[in-house]
Amino acid sequence: MFVLGIDPGLSRCGYGLVRRDGRRLRAEAAGVIRTDPATPLPLRLAELQTEIRALIVEYRPDQVAIERVLFQVNVRTAMQTGQASGVAMAEAAAAGCDVTLYSPNEVKSAVAGWGGADKGQMAQMVETLLGIDVPLRPVDAADAVAVALCHLAMMPGSTVSSANKSSEGAVTR
Repeated sequence: MFVLGIDPGLSRCGYGLVRRDGRRLRAEAAGVIRTDPATPLPLRLAELQTEIRALIVEYRPDQVAIERVLFQVNVRTAMQTGQASGVAMAEAAAAGCDVTLYSPNEVKSAVAGWGGADKGQMAQMVETLLGIDVPLRPVDAADAVAVALCHLAMMPGSTVSSANKSSEGAVTR
């Protein structure tokens, strides 16, 4: 199973591709798609769409997992994050990928073992599960890898634990 995890955002959209072969997990790529806040919104969304499409064409994931936007204090940020999420869902669906949404608490529970884990704990668990020696930066990339790991853990018959880690590290793009 090969999963593209997405931590949606308009200025910074994290992505992480994780492959599971049997019990082995391997991060194939991780990074962040950035758009310029000074650029008009429609052009930023089009740029994000192009970049997500390119990731899907290049890596050909089996499934796409996206962190669900639940609540943000800043309404403008929430709207932009929701729009970015919609672009990612549409591109994945158009490419024939199954799309699954996970709440932040579901991702934290699946990866760190509890829904109250902070970003540092999540990043540490991602590194541990995948045998990554160098922290993924920026944190949006680690968050996206966590979404992919969550999806793999939620699949029937799946377990994601440090015993599953591969000795091969992540490739960043």
